[in-house]
Amino acid sequence: MSPAAESSLWSLLSVEHETLYQYAHAVDQSHHMACLRPLEDAAQRLQRFELDVSPQPQRLHHRLDALGNDRAYFALHAAHRELRVVARSQVWVRDRYVDLMPATGATCGDVRECLGYRASAPFQAASEFLYPSPYVPRLEPLIEYAAPSLQPDRPLAEAAIELMQRIHADFDYAPASTSISTPVLDVFIERKGVCQDFAHLMLACLRAHGLAARYVSGYLLTTPPAGQAPLVGADASHAWVSVWVPGLGLDGAGDWLDLDPTNSCIPGRQHVRVAQGRDFGDVTPLRGVIRGGGEHTLLVRVTTRELKATAPAPV
Repeated sequence: MSPAAESSLWSLLSVEHETLYQYAHAVDQSHHMACLRPLEDAAQRLQRFELDVSPQPQRLHHRLDALGNDRAYFALHAAHRELRVVARSQVWVRDRYVDLMPATGATCGDVRECLGYRASAPFQAASEFLYPSPYVPRLEPLIEYAAPSLQPDRPLAEAAIELMQRIHADFDYAPASTSISTPVLDVFIERKGVCQDFAHLMLACLRAHGLAARYVSGYLLTTPPAGQAPLVGADASHAWVSVWVPGLGLDGAGDWLDLDPTNSCIPGRQHVRVAQGRDFGDVTPLRGVIRGGGEHTLLVRVTTRELKATAPAPV
């Protein structure tokens, strides 16, 4: 493929993610950890990233965690009544799955056997995403729900896509209907939730059947209705799943297949990947410990837009 043709496969997206805490009383000091810098790999290149914190922290440093996510640590030692954190990113993204053939490759049974414990067998890194985690328990109702899709002799990619489509069809997207503390079983019973709920639900289904899958946090480019301008802050953080399919071997994806049950789609150039982990707890955008403050209000705004390229796309 020529450089010009390769360049046309990329999209340049701009993301601004603002978090504002306002406190009833002064916070004497606080320590925070942010997970807001997008990942970089063969299908996602970070052109620019900046993190603005107000008030200005006394110290701020970055490091990579064990899963390759960037974490920013900062501390405030002066009294403050509000905290504003703004992450601005420009990211090149290209499709990872244009050559995907779901009906071929490893079956669900093959992958279960590969991940099963065997004495003296070499460590399989994907097994870190095989077991229950704080937000993704093992639940019998989900084993039964997922069983018709995850049959042992069925190609895993095809089966996982069908499971994603079933979740999208069977559950209603209902903003503000749940919180991060809502158990997966409640979401399953009520048949409604938001993107993080559907990601946790699908992870629980896959892991309960002996399959490795991870939680992916990020952003989604949404398109306004025809003739209307995009609204600043109208978007939100997003979440989806990534299932391990050994032998998938796609350029830019390796052996991991990303699936978005909220939208029943395979993520492409509209999805920006920020972090990956066992569940939401591993990739929380912003968390911290404060002294003082009393009650607080929280405002989160995300704006995602496609930009006209100001520099050549990665090749």
